[in-house]
Amino acid sequence: MKLRKKSGIIIVLVLLFLIGGAAFYMQRPEDKPNEVEVEAEEESSFNYNARIEENSFEVYENGKWVPMTIKGVNMGMAKPGTFPGEAGITEEEYYRWFEQIGEMNANTIRVYTIHPPGFYNALKKYNEKSETPIYIFHGVWMNEEKLLDSMDAFEPENLALFKQEMESIVDLIHGNKTIEPSPGHAHGVYESDVSQYIIGWIIGVEWNPEVVLSTNEKHSSDIGDYTGTFFETKDAQPFEYWLAQLMDELTQYELEEYDWKRPMSFTNWVTTDILEHSADSSDAEDIVSVDPNVIYAKGEAEETGQFASYHVYPYYPDFLNYDPDYLNYEDHRGEKNNYAAYLNELKSVHRLPVLVAEFGVPASRGMTHTNPFRKNQGFLSETEQGEIISSMYEDILAEDYLGGLIFSWQDEWFKRTWNTMDYDNPDRRPFWSNVQTNEQRFGLLSFDPLKIRLNGDKEDWITEPIYEKEAGDLKALYTDHDETYLYVRLDIEVDSSKGYPIILLDTVPDQGNQTAEKLNEVQFKNGADFLIQLNGDESRILINDYYDFYTYQYGIQSDFIDPKPKQPVDNSGKFVPIHFALNKEYYLPTENRTIPFQFYETGKLKEGNGDPSSENYDSLTDYHISEDGMIELRIPWLLLQAKDPSQKEFIGDVYKDGISASKVIDEISIGALYVSENGEVVESFPALENEKELPEMKRYSWENWDLPQTKERLKTSYQIIKQLFSNYE
Repeated sequence: MKLRKKSGIIIVLVLLFLIGGAAFYMQRPEDKPNEVEVEAEEESSFNYNARIEENSFEVYENGKWVPMTIKGVNMGMAKPGTFPGEAGITEEEYYRWFEQIGEMNANTIRVYTIHPPGFYNALKKYNEKSETPIYIFHGVWMNEEKLLDSMDAFEPENLALFKQEMESIVDLIHGNKTIEPSPGHAHGVYESDVSQYIIGWIIGVEWNPEVVLSTNEKHSSDIGDYTGTFFETKDAQPFEYWLAQLMDELTQYELEEYDWKRPMSFTNWVTTDILEHSADSSDAEDIVSVDPNVIYAKGEAEETGQFASYHVYPYYPDFLNYDPDYLNYEDHRGEKNNYAAYLNELKSVHRLPVLVAEFGVPASRGMTHTNPFRKNQGFLSETEQGEIISSMYEDILAEDYLGGLIFSWQDEWFKRTWNTMDYDNPDRRPFWSNVQTNEQRFGLLSFDPLKIRLNGDKEDWITEPIYEKEAGDLKALYTDHDETYLYVRLDIEVDSSKGYPIILLDTVPDQGNQTAEKLNEVQFKNGADFLIQLNGDESRILINDYYDFYTYQYGIQSDFIDPKPKQPVDNSGKFVPIHFALNKEYYLPTENRTIPFQFYETGKLKEGNGDPSSENYDSLTDYHISEDGMIELRIPWLLLQAKDPSQKEFIGDVYKDGISASKVIDEISIGALYVSENGEVVESFPALENEKELPEMKRYSWENWDLPQTKERLKTSYQIIKQLFSNYE
């Protein structure tokens, strides 16, 4: 049953006025100081408790309009073991997260789409108990697949679905909606009225420029400008007409049904911004613009206002890293800063106030893009993540934005990244944790169980040793695993100066090297797929060149690697470094030069302390060496080319079966060597036969899983952001 219409509300207002007035029935005062009490006679029949006032966001609290700097996070729909469309987050989890977000001194959360009822129930319960409420920017999700299929935003079926979604969200935030089960969609009975905590709409997605361009071309001759009740356009393109119409209809629906209105915006990003980028040559970033400036609020919508919303990251698109004006721009600290430079230019071309609706960097081991000032997309520790996010937020405020929303609150295991997406099984991503895929590691909240903490504590190791002996340079070898890593512990003689240890792994049967060039022709009974050397700065994981997916994908299957490598043969004795692609060849028009294909070695190993409770904690730690000679090593599953460790699925023989080659294995065989600097094997697990032959290595296996074991942990970056947000009202 819908809530009261306008005729009913007038009667209620009269009664409320007689007993002292209603807290949330108001009209913008003529006089607009920073904080102003609302007089009863100035009240109107429209509800709103948030507004844009010049270049400031304001909320109505305790009888006053209070300016609010937006400081918050984006929250997705997924947790480990579920895809977003399964809406698997519980009400208890939401409530706990709201508490942590509130303790972080944040005031805002942005959601992209409809969450399950537990989100709204938990929000209402939290805000009713908390002295300081958490406000919500609510999104309306567009079916991107249908949009791409039609290449026309006005396609009737998709447009109807989007409008239906808008109405559903309006109903449910007022506690007045039941959504029936539907694949990929949250559902349930929505009874919690949280409308007073929703302070703005940010509709839509990061618009595909080809779709925007196609829509403009299909409707350029007949559409003109949009003139609605609450929004209109002036000299707009058809796609902007389409957005204005949606904004108008959303505002109109909520006013008619609930007498509420709120500030309005739509999602935008650098790819469809309204700037020209001289350093871009991608044929993607300057194709088309989506211009917020040509959409105007009118009538009652002027009281709440509108704002522009952009997703802005420091490392993408590529032109951000090469534009000389950006690279030489000095920020408020007097330091060169390309991120602040872009923010400055973007703000300068907007008549509307602007919110950075997404920004951040991931605390991941894997990396996808670099930035000249180390604001990279990946290969950052949790401490670096917090420090860089803090710096970016300070830039956002210094460049006169409304504030910023960090991407994101929680890690999202279902995500993919372009340079690793061909390595894994897309249907199984939520069931294990991939630290090599940076898109999974933007969160301030981690779920990794960290079964072995890499801090020298033997009590972490509950498994029996695979190898063990009392005397010699090699004393014992243990193996364990969790949803994130394969763990190896090697106990060695502390005082030994004979060389360094090597670990051998045979993951895929019927292939691999039975010799290694650097090991003076020692024979392995197993075909080893990986050779892991632990020798200080040269510590790294090496892979059988025939099994090297990077070389196959970028050198054999395509021509990115120059010079083009020859196709390897199995059992060649060659082990090579593990590389990831970073960027394809890029032409820089401002300098008339081509930047070659870029890559980096991701198999290099870093010594450190991997215990989050330690003062010396470094989340990028790969191995730890204790004073008593215990070496603890954790290997990300993807570095072993696991497509899905939960089902023991690994990359197969790509030269026979192509890029999607897959192999389900039974176990991993593991051995260890202690070698001298000149490659002589001093000692081994298992013991050498005839001084030159390593017998069959012992095996390690594990039970398959469908329900991942996780452990929530606030990252080091959380504490840094907590301190940052405490500095701003």
